[in-house]
Amino acid sequence: MKYYIIAGEASGDLHGANLMKALYNEDTNADIRFWGGDLMQEVGGTLVSHYKERAFMGFVEVLFNLRKISGFISFCKKDIAEFNPDVIIFIDNSGFNLRIAKWAKQEGYKTHYYISPQVWASRASRVKDIKRDIDEMYVILPFEEDFYKKYDYDVHFVGHPLIDGIEGRTQVSEKNFRKEHNLGDKDIIALLPGSRKQEITKMLSVMLSLVNDFPQYQFVVAGAPSQTKEFYHQFIRNNNVKFINNKTYDLLSISHAALVASGTATLEAALFKVPQVVCYKGSWISYQIAKRIITLKFISLVNLIMDKEVVTELIQDDFNKKKLKQELTKILDTDYRKQLFLNYFELEQKLGGKGASKKTAKLIVNGAKN
Repeated sequence: MKYYIIAGEASGDLHGANLMKALYNEDTNADIRFWGGDLMQEVGGTLVSHYKERAFMGFVEVLFNLRKISGFISFCKKDIAEFNPDVIIFIDNSGFNLRIAKWAKQEGYKTHYYISPQVWASRASRVKDIKRDIDEMYVILPFEEDFYKKYDYDVHFVGHPLIDGIEGRTQVSEKNFRKEHNLGDKDIIALLPGSRKQEITKMLSVMLSLVNDFPQYQFVVAGAPSQTKEFYHQFIRNNNVKFINNKTYDLLSISHAALVASGTATLEAALFKVPQVVCYKGSWISYQIAKRIITLKFISLVNLIMDKEVVTELIQDDFNKKKLKQELTKILDTDYRKQLFLNYFELEQKLGGKGASKKTAKLIVNGAKN
């Protein structure tokens, strides 16, 4: 069968790649055409557009790029029509994907959505459109199934794909990794400032401002595959800071603590059992808009899943050197870390175990046949 997959961002590329592997296992004749990134491209199929071309963050940034986004939407519809897939699979990236889904449903295509838009966070009215335009929804967070039930929409809870990605990776040798990247023997504090230029620019300098206050630790910036080394180096001016590109999992596996931009990385750090401080800072206008439409108590996936504050969140004005230093000091404390680890283990149990990609692929293949 023919599958058309649309993913955006680094996390969508990761989950899309794992889903593609599972689809090829379920359907040996699968013909996959996709919007994604390097990881999906390594699996196979035909890459149409790389997510780096569409990396817009925040309400203001999207507004300034409406013409470009409109062009991508028009091109995507045309490309789908020419490929004529048996099923279209949307992965997260709701701003783009829900527009395509509306058109695709009207055109008679089967529409499947993997990793739900965060309608539980803001604009729940979008559920009406999802029910109309999406044939099957596969959710990865335990509370999402109950959320959709309130709107009489049955979805499939398949578990979180990060568990498979982390458990299936080859464990790095800490000794060799430190030697390869000249990290010495100090405990490591990983800095994960996000994957988009806007968020890295807003957050990395504040994270790096702590380096001289913690000389007994080695600070390491985790570079995202969507950005160049040169982009990061404009922020790194301290000799006690190392930069490692596109090896975030290897870095987290040997890290003592982490400062992490809000997003999927907060959950990744938790699954690697790394104590963390969650950070977020957007443009003033984007933040003011978000504050008025987002109804959640928390912004990090860790706290949302646990429904309590497990990790500290420093948002907008609270994300400053003074408070960040206080919170980093806290997560380095032995007693604090013991309780945090217990919460992390409970979190992992709530995520539903292994096999998310395999479960989703099987449901998609069977659904497309019917």
